[in-house]
Amino acid sequence: MARLVHRLGFVQVDSINVVERAHHLILHTRFEAYRPSTLTRLLEHERSLFEHWTHDASVIPLEFHAHWRPRFRRYEQRAEHRAWWKERLGRDPDALLARVLARIRSEGPARARDFEDERGDAEGGSWWNWHPGKAALEHLWRTGRLAIAGRSGFEKIYDLAERVHPSTTSQVEPSDEEHVDWACRTALDRLGVATPAEIAAFWKSIPIARARAWCRSRIDEGEFEAIVLQDLDGRGRPGIATSSAWRDARTSPWSGAFRILCPFDPVIRDRDRIRRRFGFDYRFEAFTPAAKRRHGYYVLPVIEGDRFVARIDPKFDREAGRLSIRGPWWEPGRGSKSDRRRLDEAIDRLAACVGAEDWAAISS
Repeated sequence: MARLVHRLGFVQVDSINVVERAHHLILHTRFEAYRPSTLTRLLEHERSLFEHWTHDASVIPLEFHAHWRPRFRRYEQRAEHRAWWKERLGRDPDALLARVLARIRSEGPARARDFEDERGDAEGGSWWNWHPGKAALEHLWRTGRLAIAGRSGFEKIYDLAERVHPSTTSQVEPSDEEHVDWACRTALDRLGVATPAEIAAFWKSIPIARARAWCRSRIDEGEFEAIVLQDLDGRGRPGIATSSAWRDARTSPWSGAFRILCPFDPVIRDRDRIRRRFGFDYRFEAFTPAAKRRHGYYVLPVIEGDRFVARIDPKFDREAGRLSIRGPWWEPGRGSKSDRRRLDEAIDRLAACVGAEDWAAISS
């Protein structure tokens, strides 16, 4: 499981639990024997993973932690000028942050609810239930002084970073050049072939201009190859690839099994990329008014090897133990008897993953 997370680079964590938490769905799609307790052990006991921000809250290999130090510093610098943080931390944020940090240092790990009495003099009121104490905890986490020691249900438990991940206290922040090289190189290793914009978007830690300059320099030095990525609309986009990307390209057929992807799966995080390269136009509609949704609240794409074939809209009734499925909506040319059988098998695996006793198709 640790190797799988490392290969993916990160696994997004999300609070929506219509079917199952995003991180569990992402990992189960790739490893059917996955158990949530394994991820808990890696995060909370072995501490080989840590939780922080990429494009969103994610689980990340601890060996990458030094490359979050530039991000910690940027968060702190931006917070000083953002009205949003000022409103929630109050007119004397340094005093509030010092009080919260001191309490955790003396009292140990804590949750946001333990700081509800910490009202400060914030003017912004609550937002997503972010009272000043919660805002202070989040600020201290995003700037690296606190870390996530675990979760109670889905509620974060904060502790001093040096107590959660003591091995990181002696880390030296990488230079700007080292960080850019790491961000581009590790992104390209996971994407295989990509444009500079796609490389910059992978970790969301460097500007596109820096990724573009890195690509030019690596191509000029002969380390990587310049390519043109052909979109389905015929447009060519300058990109970059390792020589091995072509040499190691899959030549044998993909498995015929259907796989169901979480909306936050890294495969579909870059919506423009999958639309341009795979012809699959996917939108996450949970925050779209119901009357304007095209498919549903928590629609999951279905893939066969390297092709998108359908989408479904599931909902898990935990009290009844039943998984209800709206759809499927098939892609053009799909929906044969074989397709329907393989989709049923994939839904069987999804039901087993979430602990449903059975599942049923319902009218769209």
